[in-house]
Amino acid sequence: MPQLGESVTEGTISKWLVKPGDTVQKYDPLAEVITDKVNAEVPSSFTGTIQEIIVMEDETIEVGEAICTIETADSGDGPQTDSPASNGKRKDPSENQNQITEQQSQQTETGIKKARYSPAVVRLAQEHQIDLEQVEGSGREGRITRKDLLRLIDSGHLPKKTDAGREIKLDPSDAVFKPPIPSIPLPSSPGDIDIPITNIRKTIAANMVHSKHEIPHAWMMMEVDVTNLVQFRDSIKQEFKQKEGFNLTYFAFFVKAVAMALKEYPMMNSMWAGDKIVQKKEINLSIAVASKDVLYVPVIRHADELSIKGIAKKVSELAHKARSGKLTAEDVRGGTFTVNNTGSFGSVQSMGIINHPQAAILQVESIVKRPVVLSNGGIAARDMVNLCLSLDHRILDGLVCGHFLNRVKEILESVSKDHTSIY
Repeated sequence: MPQLGESVTEGTISKWLVKPGDTVQKYDPLAEVITDKVNAEVPSSFTGTIQEIIVMEDETIEVGEAICTIETADSGDGPQTDSPASNGKRKDPSENQNQITEQQSQQTETGIKKARYSPAVVRLAQEHQIDLEQVEGSGREGRITRKDLLRLIDSGHLPKKTDAGREIKLDPSDAVFKPPIPSIPLPSSPGDIDIPITNIRKTIAANMVHSKHEIPHAWMMMEVDVTNLVQFRDSIKQEFKQKEGFNLTYFAFFVKAVAMALKEYPMMNSMWAGDKIVQKKEINLSIAVASKDVLYVPVIRHADELSIKGIAKKVSELAHKARSGKLTAEDVRGGTFTVNNTGSFGSVQSMGIINHPQAAILQVESIVKRPVVLSNGGIAARDMVNLCLSLDHRILDGLVCGHFLNRVKEILESVSKDHTSIY
């Protein structure tokens, strides 16, 4: 299973595109995979013949685990395992034997042979009080899969724990364990509809809980007068659409202003790394795009190097790919700061959840025309917008965030026909 995003630890095989006996070329698509970040195709690491499908459809596994085996033309010593961890290189057989011997030695010393369960299996088992030692797995070498547990849950025949002192533990090589969400019984009424939770929705939920649990969120809001920006954009939007073939949105101006301000306040473009803070050099802006009931967060790479036109084009392209299910792993990888266009839904104030491991997310709210008291004491109808910033208080504080937001405000309020270039 390849790494399909910086914070992605597992993926679900939604559809196999090959079967045992098929011949594949290197980089040919093998399977379709779903994560909370992207729907993507997994390419083959080798040229050869498919020998075994290890992971079944609808099964969720960890990043780095093998999904199938492929026999290559020069693999006289056996089929190759298609796993990103191999990088197309074969291990020395003696190295494998050494590892086996070491594992056997460790088991002899402890006297215990521990079963290895994925975090997804452990979460389900703890949520439904399932005794995994009584479950027969259908995975490779009898490994219990998430699909095995879902079948048991649906059947209602769950092997419960009988020993109160027994605990289910993750193998140390598994991904970071996420606490299970407790099942809360809800009263049912006639006409209620049960909506199954998709794998993407479950992963989004887990990531949001992770962000709120780990990151100490703080919030700040600033009001911006974008009257000149609105007038400028509205005066050229039709000509722009006819010339370029895509829309010149307000959002492109906001993304450009954020990219410019991040250059001046690079601490906003940072990530928490346990014992240090990593200040990212590249300014890669994640943008939230909603598609039906799924939220995707594709990335505009090197946004500080793009013009307003270039940003508008990238926003249009990424939104189209997200809504048509064609985002790739590269489209969602490497984001350093998130800008969310909540104003497109009419929102005027909101508090976003930070896209872990980034340090902040900026909500661009709806532009609203309302009366404003001017500096000369007069009152006029102006186009106003709220910029709402959620920040990681381990990395950022009010001082740097205040300066950053004020700089974004200055850039936006200075937009005009005479001083702003779209190209």
